Amino acid sequence: MWDGMLTGMMTGITTTLIPINIAMVLMGCFAGSFIGMLPGLGPITAVALMIPITYGLDPTTGMVLLAGVYYGAIFGGSTSSILINAPGEAATVATALDGYPLARQGYPGKALAIAAYASFSGGTIAVILLMFFAPMLASIATSFQSADYFALMLLGLTAVSAFAGRGGVLKALLMVVVGLMLSTVGTDQTSGIQRFTFGSLELLDGIEFLLLAMATFALTEALSIVLKRDASSDSLNPKMIGFKSLKVTKKEFKFILPTILRSSLLGFFVGVLPGAGATLGSFMAYGMERNLAPKEEQKKFGKGSLRGLAAPETGNNAASSGSFVPLLTLGIPGSGTTAVMLGALIAYGIEPGPRMFVERPDVFWGVIMSMYLGNVFLLILNLPLIPYFARLLAIPRTLMVPIILFFSLMGVYLVTFNDFDIQMMVFFCIAAMALRLMNFPMAPLLLGFILGGLMEDNLRRSLMIYDDSMAFMWERPITLGINLLTLFILLLPAARTLWERFRRSSPPEPGLP
Repeated sequence: MWDGMLTGMMTGITTTLIPINIAMVLMGCFAGSFIGMLPGLGPITAVALMIPITYGLDPTTGMVLLAGVYYGAIFGGSTSSILINAPGEAATVATALDGYPLARQGYPGKALAIAAYASFSGGTIAVILLMFFAPMLASIATSFQSADYFALMLLGLTAVSAFAGRGGVLKALLMVVVGLMLSTVGTDQTSGIQRFTFGSLELLDGIEFLLLAMATFALTEALSIVLKRDASSDSLNPKMIGFKSLKVTKKEFKFILPTILRSSLLGFFVGVLPGAGATLGSFMAYGMERNLAPKEEQKKFGKGSLRGLAAPETGNNAASSGSFVPLLTLGIPGSGTTAVMLGALIAYGIEPGPRMFVERPDVFWGVIMSMYLGNVFLLILNLPLIPYFARLLAIPRTLMVPIILFFSLMGVYLVTFNDFDIQMMVFFCIAAMALRLMNFPMAPLLLGFILGGLMEDNLRRSLMIYDDSMAFMWERPITLGINLLTLFILLLPAARTLWERFRRSSPPEPGLP
């Protein structure tokens, strides 16, 4: 096994270090970072745009380019989330929760630098895991059934407690329910029945995630800047946003290092599961860190926490690399973007699966080894540009609001070319603004919306297999294990509070201070 792996790694290294492949990795990272920064053009669009270019290339070179575009776009998506609170795709929603407040507090360079280091670390650790454990993890992933996936989605929803402030758990849960309800709008794919469309043809395909994300984050941000007459953007001195602002101190590195290690492992294993993807990886990493943090640190989440920023950035990049496991070893796409890449592989006449190790080691190991190079290129490309990106926040408020409105509205319109979606955006923006003024968090709504469709599909399949019995929740050991973990996470804060009350109420022992 180890001999075969070493041979494969050498094949991958020699394939990656060919000048044309190095150039393609560089081009993919640059194009992906640029496209990923534009709200509305996420990794799926970025990879799809590059496919015509790859047709004239060797399969290995083409896949190396597409892989570079993929993780470049994930990396670039964090920039718009941190600077203008406009997460253009689901995987960077959690990044905006602490990245944007940190940037608004005068640390845009530090926020972008931490995102860059966390992305680099998450991507690199995941590639190492991918290299050593891909075949074994592929066999584990195939053993997952619909009941396990449903339990995994429930575990993902436990991240909702991470978005709730003090006394706001009920509000967060209500927003999850609203998100789940919105995910049911459209035509039921199984029965063909229209749900909550009110006879509108435009709602037959449901509500677009991008529309909802732009309305609840970017447009409400622009509106709140106008309503609050916030002058802080005007007072931000561009001279403060230099290379010195990128400095992350040794103490800060030490502080976020455990977060990066934990989130890398979690993100990678979530990415390995077909259908889970970078979005769930980022949300679960954020939720896990929030739950593990001490009580004082928990209060900083959502207000510019370094751990709150590092966790989702590490998680989504690690999950992106992890999603190559089911793609390359089983031929099962782990996310929408890898589904597009699967189409490109098939167009090349390559059949992904267990035989790919033997039949096309150049493609398999070439893609894996190129990821090392890609992560280094992303860091080298983006770090020097951070001061220039960060200057966006120094733009006066009177210009910033139109910029946010332009990118948000055009981002949605260029994806759907539908006026109705713009009207929907305005409607959701007004509703979201009213909810924000009443301190309802928006992230749980998006979390419920993202997971709603997957949960419904897996619940339906599980009920069919178990004759409408809920026994699937505990009969399989994997499902039971995940459900017990969910229960543990839910009860952990209550148990911690009870323990602290018990300690305070206990009289001190004689002889002790």
